[in-house]
Amino acid sequence: MELSPNQSERASRYQRFMAQAKALPPLATAVVHPCSPEAVEGAIEARDEGLLAPVLVGPEAKIRAAAEEAKVSLEGLRIVSTEHSHAAAEKAVELAVNGEVHALMKGSLHTGELLGAVVADGSGLKTERRISHVYVLDVPSYPKPLVVTDAAVNIAPNLDDKRDICQNAVDMLHRLGLTEPLVAVLAAVETVESSMPATLDAAALTVMATRGQITGAKVDGPLAFDNAISLSAARIKHIVSPVAGQADILLVPDLEAGNMLAKQLIYLAGAEAAGLVLGARVPIILTSRSDSVKARLASAALAKLQAVGRSTGVALP
Repeated sequence: MELSPNQSERASRYQRFMAQAKALPPLATAVVHPCSPEAVEGAIEARDEGLLAPVLVGPEAKIRAAAEEAKVSLEGLRIVSTEHSHAAAEKAVELAVNGEVHALMKGSLHTGELLGAVVADGSGLKTERRISHVYVLDVPSYPKPLVVTDAAVNIAPNLDDKRDICQNAVDMLHRLGLTEPLVAVLAAVETVESSMPATLDAAALTVMATRGQITGAKVDGPLAFDNAISLSAARIKHIVSPVAGQADILLVPDLEAGNMLAKQLIYLAGAEAAGLVLGARVPIILTSRSDSVKARLASAALAKLQAVGRSTGVALP
């Protein structure tokens, strides 16, 4: 079947991104509690694509049983045995702190259990930044990659949290070669309304960027979703903004809004998504059983490019 020009460009964009990641040595990654067939398969897929060098951390018997059920071989893979999932999370953090691995990948444990070990006092991976999640989306109808943050970690972030969420996403795009990302701080309307706290935060974040409290990006808000991604919608509403209609990053008001937005783009608009947790000393890959193979590999590639801190200048998938 012949691809349409739009489909062909998307495939080419994805292939360039993956090729850039594969050109680097496999990234040593602790796969935390890979005790389901899907979790083991995800690690093997990333290894076979030359993206990751997995270290499997968890109860060895359960890991081997999951591999047997998935009909994959663990030959050549290092297994660090622990008693249970909580111990696996703590051990993975220890491996990262010691420099034995340079990324973490969620297996079949709860996200909170893994991230709790990362941000625990004295873990060694915690930084002054609040950790946050990014979805890097390839939306068929949008001409460039679109980042939605935070849709998975921070439930109801305050202004200081949003500042860190914004800076984490900006720094990520810097490492991928985008020198000045455009950040749209989303709300339901594009005017500041005292009855709508999201608009007050958006206005504050805009000023914070002009005062150097957020660096390396143009930030504007509040912007409604249509004004953030559609130049025509912004023109109709007479919005004068360096960001409106061409955002690289959508900073959402809270987790519920971000999660619904990202999943609508994935399931209704056909977007492919790479997901990553930022703000710790190593990138953290969050996987889901419902992720496509392409999405899992894109997340691994994104983590790899973040870990090496290399500016690629290559459009993301």
